[in-house]
Amino acid sequence: MTARARSRARIGTRLLVTVAVGALTTGAALPGAPADAGAPPLERSPFTGTRADQGPVLAVKFDNARMARPHTGLAQADIVYVEKVEGGMSRLMGVYSSRLPQAVGPVRSARESDVELLRQFGRPALAYSGVRSSLHKMLKQSPLYVRPHGRVPSAYFRDGNRPAPHNLFVRPQALLRSAPRADHPTDIGFRFGPAPEGGTPASVRTVRYSSASHTFSWSPQEHRWLASFDGAPARSTSGARLGARTIVIQHVDMPPSRYKDVNGAATPYIKTVGSGRATVLRGGKAYRTHWKRSSPEGGTSFTLSNGRRMPFAPGQVWMVFADR
Repeated sequence: MTARARSRARIGTRLLVTVAVGALTTGAALPGAPADAGAPPLERSPFTGTRADQGPVLAVKFDNARMARPHTGLAQADIVYVEKVEGGMSRLMGVYSSRLPQAVGPVRSARESDVELLRQFGRPALAYSGVRSSLHKMLKQSPLYVRPHGRVPSAYFRDGNRPAPHNLFVRPQALLRSAPRADHPTDIGFRFGPAPEGGTPASVRTVRYSSASHTFSWSPQEHRWLASFDGAPARSTSGARLGARTIVIQHVDMPPSRYKDVNGAATPYIKTVGSGRATVLRGGKAYRTHWKRSSPEGGTSFTLSNGRRMPFAPGQVWMVFADR
């Protein structure tokens, strides 16, 4: 082959690679693959599907005991996770990028499975109140930017009008200054768009743990699902009702972890890598889907029975973990 021919061959190969990469990044389906609208375009948040300035990713662990309510800053989160903890209680985790409230809380401790859950966000910052000494080393060695109260005390404050330990709050902007290299949002598997055909009419769904319940009621007037905790309306400190247009009930294994609380109760380990069934609530309907996450570094796909990705309604998304 002549030098000119080899040069033309290299150019042709680069063109083919460019076309292939372009097709993948725009969400084009390969022949025979289920149609997938692809990740939201760059000007839209991959967490909410809405236009937003996307800052570094911050995850905050929320207390969800009765004495911890109402919550501050939870309505501004891009994603809200509902997690089971020891004793059948629940904690919340808000993931922020699009909007940063001045204050968020009440803040409580992290759990071992939070590392696996948060790996899909790259290297986000994690705000929490503290953990048992046996778990502290594991979190410190994780790839997350762990920023507990003890490490960045200036970013936290106590609310004197609330009883301890339900009175610790964090200032997100101050905390993120201590993690200047925290990753910005990338595709974690969420897809957004018009509601698909099918689905079953639904007005209410409840996920129960042994000591906590989480109910979501469809409001045609507000066009969203309104949240209740333990039978009481969930509200922010402003008095506004908490809720979202998309609620995902993801059934996972939650076996006991190797860590226990001060009373000797084992902490559940929420397994978010794997696959299983999930119910997506949107528009007053329930859609049966299949979730899959192949690795801690990868996102989670939610697929309908026809093989197409389940589109979420643009806006805040609630992810509620339920036992299989």
